Amino acid sequence: MTESGHEFKLDRFQVDAIAAIDEDRHVVVAAPTGSGKTVVAEHAIERARSASQRSFYTTPIKALSNQKYHDLVARYGEAAVGLLTGDRAINAGAPVVVMTTEVLRNMLYTGARDLTGLGTVIVDEVHFLQDAYRGPVWEEVLIHLPSSTQLVCLSATVSNAAELADWISSLKGDITTVVETHRPVELVQHYFVAERGAAQPTLLPLFVNGAPNPEGERFDGGERRGRDRYRNGGRTVFTPRRGDAVRTLAAHQMLPAIYFIFSRAQCDEAAATCHRLGISLTTAEERERIQEHINSHLGGLDEEERRALDVDRFSARLLDGIGAHHAGMIPAMKETVEACFVDGVVKVVFATETLAVGINMPARTVVIEKLTKYNGETHEQLTAAEFTQLTGRAGRRGIDAVGHAAVCWSPWVTFNDVVGLASSRSFRLRSAFRSTYNMAVNLVARHDRSGAHRLLDQSFAQFQADRDVVKLASKLERCIERRDAARRESISEFGDIDAYRGRRRADREAQAAERAARIDALRAQLRRLRPGTVISVDGGRNHGPGVVIANADRRGRRRLRVVSSSGGVIELDERDMATAPEVLGAIELPAPYAPNRKEFRRAVRRELNQHRFERSEGTDASAAHGSDARRGRSPIDPVERDPDLRHKLDRAAAADRLDRQVSQLEQQIDRAEHSVARDFDRVVAVLAEYGFVDDERWVLTADGERLSKVFHESDLLAVVLVREGCFDGLDAPDVAALVSMLVYEHRSSEPPAPPWFSSRSVGARAADIAARSSALAATERRHRVPVHRDPDPGFAAIAHGWVSGEHLTGILDEEDLTGGDFVRTMKQLIDLLRQLAVIAPDQSTAIALADAAESAWRGVVADDGVSEL
Repeated sequence: MTESGHEFKLDRFQVDAIAAIDEDRHVVVAAPTGSGKTVVAEHAIERARSASQRSFYTTPIKALSNQKYHDLVARYGEAAVGLLTGDRAINAGAPVVVMTTEVLRNMLYTGARDLTGLGTVIVDEVHFLQDAYRGPVWEEVLIHLPSSTQLVCLSATVSNAAELADWISSLKGDITTVVETHRPVELVQHYFVAERGAAQPTLLPLFVNGAPNPEGERFDGGERRGRDRYRNGGRTVFTPRRGDAVRTLAAHQMLPAIYFIFSRAQCDEAAATCHRLGISLTTAEERERIQEHINSHLGGLDEEERRALDVDRFSARLLDGIGAHHAGMIPAMKETVEACFVDGVVKVVFATETLAVGINMPARTVVIEKLTKYNGETHEQLTAAEFTQLTGRAGRRGIDAVGHAAVCWSPWVTFNDVVGLASSRSFRLRSAFRSTYNMAVNLVARHDRSGAHRLLDQSFAQFQADRDVVKLASKLERCIERRDAARRESISEFGDIDAYRGRRRADREAQAAERAARIDALRAQLRRLRPGTVISVDGGRNHGPGVVIANADRRGRRRLRVVSSSGGVIELDERDMATAPEVLGAIELPAPYAPNRKEFRRAVRRELNQHRFERSEGTDASAAHGSDARRGRSPIDPVERDPDLRHKLDRAAAADRLDRQVSQLEQQIDRAEHSVARDFDRVVAVLAEYGFVDDERWVLTADGERLSKVFHESDLLAVVLVREGCFDGLDAPDVAALVSMLVYEHRSSEPPAPPWFSSRSVGARAADIAARSSALAATERRHRVPVHRDPDPGFAAIAHGWVSGEHLTGILDEEDLTGGDFVRTMKQLIDLLRQLAVIAPDQSTAIALADAAESAWRGVVADDGVSEL
């Protein structure tokens, strides 16, 4: 034991954080992945236990909760540790309870007795508060926890950790910010590129002596050769093939590795490719240990389930030391991969980016195949924070002297783009807080209107907005000063400069209108010039009569093609004319009409020269134009006598630009001040219109009370549907099919299959649900509230079949759905069914909802695995 009872020497940041905990202060710890933040959390738990107080450890995902639960059980024993993940409850009254953040939020709103004796809350991955969908939950927890509960907030490295701590301090009191930027294991970064003719891909260092490697730029640019190849400087370069990349990593002693590919299908394909190529990375002893993990985690599956999930193929790849890990796999299969990788017997895992969140799976090397990923709508580049999160898995403390991160060459990203991302240190945490319907009814139930506003003004979103207001106010002040100075400098002793500018502007507008009218008239005249019309041509050796052989409108301008008496072809553009050319007569064009042929144009010239055409007297276009220009001149304005006029006009224009900036800044400040409370008021307005809140008396109706117990992204719509009887009179399978419309979302680029329901009447109910959803969406738009997601019937047939008792094999064989998607969606459906069963006013409907949830909780869905990546 060397420090604070630990069996190893603590880092400085750990010592500082532990000291703050011992002083009863709240703590924010921002440190790289794998640096040892858990040591700080465990000390806080130990301290609470010694004081006979309870500790809650919150995580963003069920998989991390499950892993942390097992870690703490190993440390304290099963009797001392509990787990709450929404669909699973173990020993909820234990001294130490691990839970997802949403579970704690729900406990705070319902006033659960489990909060009694709570001394410490560890908020792991607190940087999740910037998540667009789930982020508000973190702020709700931090706002509603009592100040007497010690907070230990653990975060990835962010550049504004002090700002986060300042906000928490404004809510809870004394806080210590501990920031560690140094990685516990040195990270070496590489550029992974393949070249035609090379035996294996090249691992080029991104940096040399702290500067970008000059060799890297030779792989940029060049000529495209296929979808993902470029020819550059005599070389054809391309993204390394996955099998070649694995062999290269093995040859360089850089395994085990996590190979990030932002596609589930491609993760599976990569593992399959390595298997087909005969790549095997395991010894006989390691294969035995892998088989033990497979038996431990997948032994409970029956033969039909194993066939439906293709377990044999999954196992064959795993036995070679190669696995895939993504949300399309059932929890038990993901946990098998995790266990094998942590045990060191699986050497390469092809994974989507979700593996980077929380799960303790460090590797020697991390490979990122592409720096762009699909977000459901477009492809976007990884942020610096996301890149750091991914590469944070590289380097195992106490095992590796260095960790490696390799980014594969791509035609869409340059070497300098990679360098910029790898060297960025700007990871500013930004609040994603917003008022939800459930949050609003709970605030109405617990606070008066001004109290609810005060609470919302305490959000991190408003805290950051207020700080932005201070910056904006300072910018506004400077802008006003510069505007006023510019106004003073624009003053002329010869007259009112602004009035002069107004007169000039009016003159310009009048001249512009006159020009536009002249052009319109000119175009009208030009349109009347048919092929064969003889016109007067002015200009150079082609002066004289000419025959129009083509008249067309090209790119918004009228253009003439004319043959002169000398045989030349003249292109006349409306921009070259002050007035329409004089019409001298007409000739009959030769047949056939072929203006692009030389013979035709020669015949036109001969016909023209057989006639004599004379111009009218006094029709010189240039003279007419000059006369127009002279008529446009105005008397000298007194202000024009100012010798410094140009400078003063410039300053007046600058003052106008600054005045516009002042208006924009004032609008920004107005939007920022109390912006969260204003958004809340709009949400309450929707609730009042739907009868969930009595806005005048500021109390909940019976429907509002029901809504306060439902935690779901479509909470208001779900309770409206229950209230309106949309699920009444149905059996459990049909209820499950209809409720599934609120949890499923079709994400494939392929169009969804036509929806299926058990009868025409149930299909009519689905149409009614869609109509009620559209009506609610219209109300939300009218009140400028974020619009809820549309119901999606794509899972209805699956939900009906599963609740009816259909086997997994039949469902996965008939539907384009992975086992992981099926399990995850079914668990979300079960969670909502259980919640609606509690609040349904009709007893028979409540029973049908509960029966549907109970019938769905079986087989792979009821498996103990809770990995929900």
